[in-house]
Amino acid sequence: MTRADAKVSGAGGLWAVIVNHSLLLVSGAVAGLAWANIDHSSYARFSQALRFPVNDIGMVFFFALAVKEIVEATLPGGALESPRGSAVPILAAVGGMIGPAGLYLLLSIVLGRPELMRGWAIPCATDIAFSYGVARLIFPPHHPAIPFLLLLAIADDAMGLILLAVFYPAAQGSLVHFVALMVPALAISAWLRRSRATSFWPYLTIGGGLSWAALLVGGFHPALAMVPILPFMPHAKRDLGLFDAREANLPDTMNRFEHAWKTPVEFVLLFFGLVNAGVMFSSVGTGSWTVLLSLLLGKPIGIVGTTFLAGLMGLRAPGGLRYRDATVMAVAAGIGFTVSLFFATAAFPDGPILDETKMGALMSLVAAPIAVGLGRYVGLRPTPQEPRRAV
Repeated sequence: MTRADAKVSGAGGLWAVIVNHSLLLVSGAVAGLAWANIDHSSYARFSQALRFPVNDIGMVFFFALAVKEIVEATLPGGALESPRGSAVPILAAVGGMIGPAGLYLLLSIVLGRPELMRGWAIPCATDIAFSYGVARLIFPPHHPAIPFLLLLAIADDAMGLILLAVFYPAAQGSLVHFVALMVPALAISAWLRRSRATSFWPYLTIGGGLSWAALLVGGFHPALAMVPILPFMPHAKRDLGLFDAREANLPDTMNRFEHAWKTPVEFVLLFFGLVNAGVMFSSVGTGSWTVLLSLLLGKPIGIVGTTFLAGLMGLRAPGGLRYRDATVMAVAAGIGFTVSLFFATAAFPDGPILDETKMGALMSLVAAPIAVGLGRYVGLRPTPQEPRRAV
């Protein structure tokens, strides 16, 4: 290897570390926190100016890439291909949403803060990138907890998008105008698919543009614009798996869309953290602890509880999974962060309640060291383990 090749390889390795650990998002969130606490008035003006282009335009591509993984997971070879094989993780994902949502509502009532109840979906989220990164620090490379967590997080994202669209409309809108724009968006996307259009640009600009406008005038979050459009893009016939490096060589339209937008999305997340994470440290309050406890306790209770019930029903987790491993994995799934922040901004207007719940979403990163510590305590190491008895 030449010195120039070594530099290129080193730069690529550094960028992979940055992407795999969502370091741009973290950097943006830390910068936003620091700015807001040093000069809150200037940060508020900056955040207000960029919130729409970042949250309602830039995040279109973040949710598009999330949907891409959901679509591919349903293909042959994908985690969602077999209803029986994916049943336990999907049930666990449902439990991982019901558990924290129920605990959040209970805490809101018990603590005398009924105004927090609208944010019940905030702790339902699981941040795929962070949770996956933490799982790799805990489990051996081929441990069944890792694909189980990925499948759970994919199902969680799919249900989360539905919750966002149904329960958190962005504003009052016109259903007639929504239908008038969304129907042609879907029809054009279907026609592009039948015409074997291989460029992703018509799907993005025409189908996605009409979908974005439909959601905006319909009162829904326009960040979901590519959710109904992306499945029309030509895609691979089989799924190689989430985070599989071989996807870089696939020529289909959906993968080329991901390759084109994966790096820009990292910078979108940088600005998302910068624009949305800037809250005063003094904002920590009942809402913060309600979100945090719902994620740290509600997630594991819901995930492990439904996994246990699935076992009583005769279902088995793919690959086999011990309950102690499922518990550690469920704690790692308690990192809400990105999607929890987005849900918070969807649930509440600017003000103290939004700041409190945002802080809770940020504080959910504490689930990472807790999961790692718990894993070490029960004897888990990121090295091969002894054979496991299935759940």
